[in-house]
Amino acid sequence: MQVLSVASEIYPLIKTGGLADVAGALPGALIAHGMGVRTLVPGYPSVLPRLGKAKAVRRYDALFGAPAAVLAARVGELDLLVLDAPDFFAREGGPYGDPAGGEWGDNWKRFAALSRVGADIAAEGLKGWRPDLVHAHDWQAAMTAAYMRFGPAHAVPKVVTIHNLAFQGRFGADIFTHLGLPPEAWGVDGVEYYGGTGYLKAGLVSADAITTVSPTYADEIRSSVHGMGLDGLINGRADRLHGILNGVDTAIWDPMADPLIIKPFSARTLGGRSANRRALEARFALDRDDAPLFIIVSRLTWQKGMDMVMSAIDHLVGQGGKLAVLGSGDHPLEGAFLAAADRHRGRVGTQIGYDEPLSHLMQAGADAILIPSRFEPCGLTQLYGLRYGCVPVVARIGGLADTVIDANEAAVNAGAATGIVFPSSDPLGLHGAITRAVRLHANKADWRAMQKAGMRADFSWTHSAARYAELFRALVREAE
Repeated sequence: MQVLSVASEIYPLIKTGGLADVAGALPGALIAHGMGVRTLVPGYPSVLPRLGKAKAVRRYDALFGAPAAVLAARVGELDLLVLDAPDFFAREGGPYGDPAGGEWGDNWKRFAALSRVGADIAAEGLKGWRPDLVHAHDWQAAMTAAYMRFGPAHAVPKVVTIHNLAFQGRFGADIFTHLGLPPEAWGVDGVEYYGGTGYLKAGLVSADAITTVSPTYADEIRSSVHGMGLDGLINGRADRLHGILNGVDTAIWDPMADPLIIKPFSARTLGGRSANRRALEARFALDRDDAPLFIIVSRLTWQKGMDMVMSAIDHLVGQGGKLAVLGSGDHPLEGAFLAAADRHRGRVGTQIGYDEPLSHLMQAGADAILIPSRFEPCGLTQLYGLRYGCVPVVARIGGLADTVIDANEAAVNAGAATGIVFPSSDPLGLHGAITRAVRLHANKADWRAMQKAGMRADFSWTHSAARYAELFRALVREAE
């Protein structure tokens, strides 16, 4: 079976979050299930130089008014189709916004172009290759399903995966006439959304199947609290909704063979973590001692509960803990974390930005990772923490609830606990979770048992890829 994946980012070429990790890892995991995946991604400045010998397999004289080409290339194990459209993607900044952090004003056109090309490939194929199914990720690619539904590729099965329902790609009604869709696409059963144009909404109503990145998140988004205005649509399509937990790329996240950490280790050789811990302390100018060392590797936003962390930092330090923070996001929160590092020198360290190698070292050297998200579709950092013996301290929400077993008395006694879970959106619950972590850390035997239990858990793509493969095959059979 041949699958066309359409995504706005893919690891290791371009990454802002977990979407890139999934888009980069799932294709390789599907090979074992007899599936070949080609991924269509934008030709950002960070992507094109990595292509090596690329071949143009499709050209456009005027894709939304601009020249463009689709380049075929392999990068490592990834089979890529890259949309080389300089007018849309050859610009400084991030994939979605300018260097100052503002969103590009033509994002509607940039990702409509990506989606239109995905639908064209679905309809016409490429020389010697045609997809049996199309898999679109998040709002940036969701319009692929709409273009397919209202075009010649309407019979090709199409799947839309929601990585985060909070990001929906909402634009004004005035852009509809520029999208190249037929008039009947405008309406409640099409791209119209509360009087405007909704990219994710259009994809969800057009898809043959909708997936989310964890089972609990699939349930949560059916409620008005977490449905973000789309709960009615999602409940109406509940028979097409599937929650499939994300996996970890075990070739990249492997504490026994990770070139980005100081010393490799396993569940049997946890002592090897100490060298990583000392390097981490030095990197963040933290005191060199054996106090419980917490980390945060996250976007610094309200969704991630970072405002609650700010209210808990003094408590964490007061309990004897230390904290290292890596992330970027809302400028007031960035400033608050920098101020906390200045206020608690030697106990709190902050680095603004994202640094992939440093994130590996942090997981390999810290005792616990804080993830107090208000909503979390899946979360990957807690899975990396489990794999690296960095105990997750998480809110009971979404994929966090699906992957971390709370260290209650029964679970600890049974040797089943893998982390600490507290109620979502509860600042006092976060305080209590930190206190519990500090107390558990003082019992070295229980802490090590918790680390080892987490490291034994299998969150590879093995099971999740099998679920995707089963779904894809069912959709192709249905179409036939």
